[in-house]
Amino acid sequence: MAIKFQYNKTSLNELNKQLKMRTRALPTLKSKESALRMEVKRAKQRSDALMQQLENEFRSYDYMAQLWNEFEPGLISVSDVRLRTVKIAGVATPALDEVLFDVKEINLFAKPMWYADGVRILKNLAQIGIESEIYTEVSRILDYNRKKTTQKVNLYEKVQIPGYNEAIRKIKRFMEDEENLSKASQKIVKNKHLAEEAEDGN
Repeated sequence: MAIKFQYNKTSLNELNKQLKMRTRALPTLKSKESALRMEVKRAKQRSDALMQQLENEFRSYDYMAQLWNEFEPGLISVSDVRLRTVKIAGVATPALDEVLFDVKEINLFAKPMWYADGVRILKNLAQIGIESEIYTEVSRILDYNRKKTTQKVNLYEKVQIPGYNEAIRKIKRFMEDEENLSKASQKIVKNKHLAEEAEDGN
């Protein structure tokens, strides 16, 4: 990316301002990138841990496999998933508030005794599964923002800051050369003038 500038003091001041702004912002961006990298890892680990927990829970109910055949389909369903927004390293992410279930009326006298436990088990499994999905989404959102922050860090560090430094150096050199030329031409004019005065004096 070429930095556009003119060989004058106004352009030099503007470039200095832009350079200062980016130089100040860079450490903050690097900290944000580092924090996001850590939070992505944490969210992924939490999602994986919940998936593992879900698998373990399923396995622990293997002994009830035959009983599930007696369970009434559609007895319980998720009616709503309530989320709240939580900021992680300055990024808005979803967090689970609660899972609402729709449980049909059951006559516990007419149904097997374990039906109430079955409903509780299914609620628990659904809750774990939904929470795992939310952490997967949090990980995705944070990783997307981390990549954007990394791009900005690279843009500032590898392109813009060196570009502004180079442009400032060119303007300063140009202005110094212009000043030296001006001084040299003034000296020539002065010497010529002195020489003319000397000739007139003879």
